[in-house]
Amino acid sequence: MMEETLRQALAAFIAKETGAAEARISEAKLLTGGAVQENWKVQVDITGGAYAGVLDAVIRTDSASGGVAVSHNRAEEYALLKAAFAAGVTVPEPLWLCADKAVIGRPFFVMLCIAGTAAGHLLVKDARYGGDRVQLAERLGMELARIHSIRPPRPDLAFLEWYEEAPALHSVGRFRRYLDSHAIPHPALEWGLRWLERNAPPRGDIVLSHRDFRTGNYMVDENGLTGILDWEFAGWSDPLEDIGWFCAKCWRFGAKGREAGGIGEREDFYRGYEKISGRRLDRQLVHYWEVMAHAAWAIIAIQQAERHVSGEETSLMLALTGHIAPELEYEILTMTEPV
Repeated sequence: MMEETLRQALAAFIAKETGAAEARISEAKLLTGGAVQENWKVQVDITGGAYAGVLDAVIRTDSASGGVAVSHNRAEEYALLKAAFAAGVTVPEPLWLCADKAVIGRPFFVMLCIAGTAAGHLLVKDARYGGDRVQLAERLGMELARIHSIRPPRPDLAFLEWYEEAPALHSVGRFRRYLDSHAIPHPALEWGLRWLERNAPPRGDIVLSHRDFRTGNYMVDENGLTGILDWEFAGWSDPLEDIGWFCAKCWRFGAKGREAGGIGEREDFYRGYEKISGRRLDRQLVHYWEVMAHAAWAIIAIQQAERHVSGEETSLMLALTGHIAPELEYEILTMTEPV
């Protein structure tokens, strides 16, 4: 339950931003699924100003335990959301940013609330959600192409890391540095990184990559897509990084035969992307980025388990995530087996 002092502080901030005579938070509910961030769904009764009436919004802030070092802070995520919204991507409309920790103790931003569910395990099993699946897969491809229309240089996104090497080699370097510092050896992962290094595509187009574009990070209702979520890992990269991540077997939630995120056919997803981008996808090269996706998820799984084992954050979810790594390593070996 949201404390009364927190409600009052948030209401005062919203009143100031909207030019309202008064704002009052009548309802507040902590949404599930926020290990790194907290999301509060609030209903705000606003008297006067630009948003007079009832406003359904979401307050997004850091979790009490703090964020992950590699994720963007709330000001950066707000800037990414604004850039995506301006590019025509279906995202919750970003309203206001508060970087002043004095207001509620942590930075936060306010965005409009969108309807639907983001539960991946539910979406792949229950046809009531997401509407027509051919249209959903195509629509997701179209949304990703709009994200990739955001390209450097962008002064509003100057906080994003810039590098001159090929994005694939840049990722391999990051993963290898982590494994080199990790006490437990992972030879299957080392094999995968060497394969990725030897087969790395050269540097080409550089675009804004969502870097977690997958089932579970978008919301749908009974009719279709309502919004793309979770921008805290976005960065400049090869556009195929997102394609490979979305199609990777590890993100199909058990629906392995539906290769586009566990919800549809790969070619439907590709068609939507190509329709908006005007660029034909290299089908063979997507395979490379699916191997990269499995390597990246394996590294993240090991890191998550380490947070639990080290005592940094006691969490059953983090501990269980570590058990995913061997399955991912097996998949890497299968995908890179010489023909």
